[in-house]
Amino acid sequence: MPNYKVKIEYDGTDYVGWQRQDNGKSIQGLIELAVKKLTSEVANVFGAGRTDAGVHAIGQVANFMLEKNIPTDVIRDGLNQHLRPHPISIISAEIVDIDFNSRFSAKLRWYEYKIVNRRSPLTLANNKAWCVYKKLNFEKMLIESSSFIGKHQLDAFRSSHCQSKSTEKTITSFDIEKNLEIITFTVSAKSFLHSQVRIMVGTLVDIGKGLLSKSIDEIIKSKKRALAGQTAPACGLYLKKIEY
Repeated sequence: MPNYKVKIEYDGTDYVGWQRQDNGKSIQGLIELAVKKLTSEVANVFGAGRTDAGVHAIGQVANFMLEKNIPTDVIRDGLNQHLRPHPISIISAEIVDIDFNSRFSAKLRWYEYKIVNRRSPLTLANNKAWCVYKKLNFEKMLIESSSFIGKHQLDAFRSSHCQSKSTEKTITSFDIEKNLEIITFTVSAKSFLHSQVRIMVGTLVDIGKGLLSKSIDEIIKSKKRALAGQTAPACGLYLKKIEY
């Protein structure tokens, strides 16, 4: 049984997220349907990151097994044909070792969050970034963000829906770049808690607005979600890259 690894790009605006659900269209469900149409086989498509509703992907990775051995360019082009007109694109396909699992084999996951800091509303970037209208203290946000790096108990930065048994996570990098009105956050870790990146970004934005007096270090140590900031909207979040 060949094990196919695919790299996927998608606009998550109109979907319930990656994971197959009964309450709407999911990225996973649509790709599984495309696999069935192309191959006449029913396959479980396993994703490296379970992106939430409205979250996008530049470099999502998934894998699935088939009975037939089909050329990888046929897999890529055939799936793209059956995924139209959905904004989901199979960027590449390859056959990998039978033991490869896109989720459990991952060593690092990279997420990117985009903010546009301006007074005017978004048009072209609508649903692709978070428009923050109040001027942000970028330098303060940059300084505070360094406290996220390392191993921490991140109780204050997970949603009430998080089912993870442990809140201990190791953030390997947390970078912020500003280019005119665009602020980009790039975060990497082996795994994340539910809504963790969005809460970290929302907290830094509230600090940048002057709404929070406590430092990131103090909020982490408190382990209290109530002391952290808002949850940033899903529209600005992208699953950027998976390292194996």
